[in-house]
Amino acid sequence: MPEIARFYGIVVKMFYKPKEHEPAHIHVLYGEYVGVYYLDTCQMFEGDLPLKARKIVEEWLDLHKANLRTMWNTQVFYSLPPL
Repeated sequence: MPEIARFYGIVVKMFYKPKEHEPAHIHVLYGEYVGVYYLDTCQMFEGDLPLKARKIVEEWLDLHKANLRTMWNTQVFYSLPPL
């Protein structure tokens, strides 16, 4: 799973996309916490990230939503700047 970004102890990753892995989403790791976010809504739909980390991730996601969607569709991964 390629790492897309790392900031404030938060690591953002995206799986290679098998057909059954829709909808478009990212995985977030923060210490022992995890979160899975939809790219379209920037909302966590699975996980247990603390509220402060969730807000940081949601702000970062909103800034990079277009790039993340392109990565999902093309499967060409690259690093994005931190928040």
